[in-house]
Amino acid sequence: MTDRLNIRSTVAVLALTAIVLVVAACGGSSGSSSSAAPPATSTPTSTPASGGGGEVSAEAGKVVFTSNCSTCHTLADAGATGSVGPNLDDLKPDEETVKNQVTNGGGGMPAFGGQLSETQIESVATYVSSVAGQSG
Repeated sequence: MTDRLNIRSTVAVLALTAIVLVVAACGGSSGSSSSAAPPATSTPTSTPASGGGGEVSAEAGKVVFTSNCSTCHTLADAGATGSVGPNLDDLKPDEETVKNQVTNGGGGMPAFGGQLSETQIESVATYVSSVAGQSG
């Protein structure tokens, strides 16, 4: 009985660890370690709006996502099939989680807080959290 409890505890810890790694993982590390697939880029391909900064919207977030995130992540609504980072349709992150991860990075994902505007980060967080897990 104790062995069965130990096995269940070990499996639970491993499952939780895997979930944490999936949430934190995206792209490659900024260090020199190699990975199966190189990170797409840590430089955004869309530039922050100059002047007023624009409005937060899911539509703008989709543009940011397809330009910066789709090579690493799977998200059906965006037609993205990346496999380096977590599958966002399976993960279904909430808006605050996306905003925090995009801003600060973590795991293998680079931080985009210094590269994307606050409006872009809020827009991509709005977009991902509203479509993840929905059929494209």
